[in-house]
Amino acid sequence: MKNNIEEKINEIFDGLRPYLNADGGNIEFIKYDNGTVFVKLTGACGLCAYQDDTLELNILQALQDEIPEVKEVINVEI
Repeated sequence: MKNNIEEKINEIFDGLRPYLNADGGNIEFIKYDNGTVFVKLTGACGLCAYQDDTLELNILQALQDEIPEVKEVINVEI
C-alpha cells in the first residue's frame, strides 16, 4: 500500500512540477510516513517567503484531492 501511495505522490508531483519550474523552483519527494509527506523545495521555491502557503494551499491540497490518507506536507532542509 505504501508503495502505491508513493507512486501516486510522484505522479502528482510530476503534474505540479511545470508550475514550480516556471517560477524557478522544484520539489523533491523524500518519503511518505503515516500520513505525512516529506519533501524538499528547491531553487526559488526553497528560498521563497511563501513556501508555507505553497505547501499548504497547493501541494497539500493537490495530494489530498487524490490521496485522502495524506494529512500534512513537511519541507525538510537537507
